[in-house]
Amino acid sequence: MGYLMCKIIYGGCVMKNSASAELESYFPVRPECQADIPKTRFKPRVGKTLSPRRWNAAFDQDGHLDIAGVLRRIQRGGIHPSIKGAVWEFLLGCFDPNSTSEERNELQQRRREQYSAWKTECKEMVPIIGSGKFIMAAIITDDGQPINETSVNGNPSDDTGAKPSDDGSLDKTVIRWKLSLHQIGLDVVRTDRTLQFYENEENQAKLWDVLAVYSWVDGDIGYVQGMNDICSPMVILLENEADAFWCFERAMRRLRENFRCSTTSIGVQSQLSTLAQIIKAIDPKLHQHLEELDGGEYLFAFRMLMVLFRREFSFVDSLYLWEVMWAMEYNPNIYLLYEEPRDSNYSSCKNGDQKMNSKLLKQYGKFERKNVQTGWTEQRSALAVFLVASVLETRNKRLLKEAKGLDDVVQILGELTGNLDVKKALKEALKIHKKYLSKVKKS
Repeated sequence: MGYLMCKIIYGGCVMKNSASAELESYFPVRPECQADIPKTRFKPRVGKTLSPRRWNAAFDQDGHLDIAGVLRRIQRGGIHPSIKGAVWEFLLGCFDPNSTSEERNELQQRRREQYSAWKTECKEMVPIIGSGKFIMAAIITDDGQPINETSVNGNPSDDTGAKPSDDGSLDKTVIRWKLSLHQIGLDVVRTDRTLQFYENEENQAKLWDVLAVYSWVDGDIGYVQGMNDICSPMVILLENEADAFWCFERAMRRLRENFRCSTTSIGVQSQLSTLAQIIKAIDPKLHQHLEELDGGEYLFAFRMLMVLFRREFSFVDSLYLWEVMWAMEYNPNIYLLYEEPRDSNYSSCKNGDQKMNSKLLKQYGKFERKNVQTGWTEQRSALAVFLVASVLETRNKRLLKEAKGLDDVVQILGELTGNLDVKKALKEALKIHKKYLSKVKKS
């Protein structure tokens, strides 16, 4: 399984970038990397993409947001690069659309202070945090003993920053956290390295700080490779580090179970099981073929679900995909849900068994509205699963004809990198969703 996972995570081909000059001005690519990144298809379109003017007009005098109108526009054409960060904060549940500007400013200030307190707590244990530098080598041994020499931003240093407690010992939680810090550093230097943004070591350190603080706050899961791919866009889009942290924290509320792994299971297992059920229902022939290839657990889709297609699309297209998915999945209860404990039952915010007026239904995203109307609450953030199903369906004939083993499946899907059309894939995903719900209802 290790060999297969390696091919899944790191496989795939690349194509030349054809992004517009406007997009390149927001997310400039290093000149030497122009030929090594997937093709970008998304471009802001007048009358479809949520523009800064439309975004500002969506707020009333007190700052209440017309979320229904915003969702419609995003679902049609995504978000203009200049306002992505601000809009994402609403899509991910950082702010309540029904709040006023004043209420949001107060909440934002409290959150910034909370982040600063957590960062100070981390800095007291590892002083390099917040210094504009980061580490890429272990600072302690597995049993918590400090290592005298480590690597700071790739350079040797004898200042490990590992501070033991007064009695010279470290508890298991602190040890686990400190052991993860160098892995975060190693992943940071590999994150979106084709972008000019990360040529600046301070920006790399900003990403490292956010991930380091998050892994301390969420001690249950800590840091897992792939979180860097989810966090990076927030760090790029939101100038204030604390705001980027909270946007990432809200994204992880949706995704954190993907990263819960043990020796016997992987975090996306439940989503892979749902994917198997969907393909079995809508395309039993393909499901049977994959089972015969010993692919019935759908592990070849692991990477797509783990980091939400970051490796299958260009940076710009992956942002477009995420925001359209989040708009389609939007639930007006999301803010209240995320103010509850992290493991709150998502289904409690569903209202499939209640009659709902059309005005309230419009505040739901297109995908989530269908779930509410049918009462289907089986899988949280399920649109990603249906998106994988749509990808498999687009390669149905090749998989049936050419795939003689799991390596062939991985290779065929790997060739999708840079060749997927986000809009078409999402449109097909919604069709499959409708078809699957119809079959589930009948059965």
